[in-house]
Order: sequence, then structure tokens, then C-alpha cells
Amino acid sequence: MSYHEEQETLEELKAWWARWGNAITWVVLIALLIAAGFNGWNYWQRKQTAKASQLYEAVQQAVTAGDKGRVTDVAKRMEDDYAHTPYAQMTALQAARALYLGSDIDGAKTQLQWAIDHAKDGEYREIAKLRLAGILLDQKDYAGGLKLLADEPSAAFKGLYADRRGDLLAAEGKNDDARSAYKAALAATGDMDASQKQLIQFKLDALGG
Repeated sequence: MSYHEEQETLEELKAWWARWGNAITWVVLIALLIAAGFNGWNYWQRKQTAKASQLYEAVQQAVTAGDKGRVTDVAKRMEDDYAHTPYAQMTALQAARALYLGSDIDGAKTQLQWAIDHAKDGEYREIAKLRLAGILLDQKDYAGGLKLLADEPSAAFKGLYADRRGDLLAAEGKNDDARSAYKAALAATGDMDASQKQLIQFKLDALGG
């Protein structure tokens, strides 16, 4: 390339940069800011998850010790500070079980309702609904339990939902509807083991008809 050609190329580059350089600089800066923000968000998420993991261990220790007050306090902190982490839904179910076994039924219901409202994974919501419906069955709140199970569950929970609906309907004296629910449970048993199927069949037989 001759000196004259080099000069022309340089002038073209200068003209191009004069036209587009400012825009390119802003694009690069924005890209760097986005990358920095993304990395910062990931770091914050990892840090929060690590803290939530430690708190989950604390609630497990409290459950093992049978310390209902500590269980409630740790679960509340998890819900307030780390609700976006997977450990929050796990803590709610753990706390609900411990409180129920400790005869704190209202506390157990509160934890299960929190899991229903805030759990990130559908499986945890469905487990919480089943357990809360079981408590409502014990409390003879049949309408409340049936309302809780009104939505169509995922395939893995269809049999369990139908079985629990059958329990609620049978307790309410709606035997025909209960029979239909138990038959639906048997038809959708999926991964249920033999003992679960036998129990449903036993309840169905007990209704007669």
C-alpha cells in the first residue's frame, strides 16, 4: 500500500470513527455494565443461598431437639430474608411437620400456607396442599379441604389428591362422591406402592355400594 493509499485509509477510518465512535463507546460501556451487574447478581445469589443453607441446618437441629420456639423463629427468618431460595420451601415443610407433631396446629397451618403461597417448586406446593388438607380433615373443615384441592394437580399427584378428596367427602357423608374420588385415585395411582393401593381399595370397600 502506498503512502497516499495509507493516508486515504486513515482518513476514512477517522471519518468512520467520528460518525460511529461515540455510539460504539456507549454500547461497549453498557455491555460491560450489564456483565458486571450479572456477575454481581450471581455472586449475591450464591451468597444468599449459602446463608439460607446454614439457616436450614439450624431449623433441622431445632426440629431434632424438639424446640418449637426455635423452629418458629428460624422459619420466620428464612421467610423474611431468604424466601427466594429453595431452602425456604424446604424449611416451611420441615417446620410444619415439627409444629404439628408438637401439637401446634395453628403454627403448622401457617407454615403450610406459606409454602402454598411462596414455594418456588410446584411439587412443594402440592405436598403442602395435601398436608394442609389433612389437617383441615382432622378439624372437620371439609369444605376448606376440598377447596384447597380443587385445582388440577400434576400427574404425579393426581392419585394422592383424589384419595384425600375421597377422605374429605366420606367424612362429610357424601359417599357417592367419595366412591368416585377413590376410584379416580385407584385409576391414577401411578407410582403408588401396593400398600397405598390396598388402603384406597379398603376405604372404597368400606363405603359399600
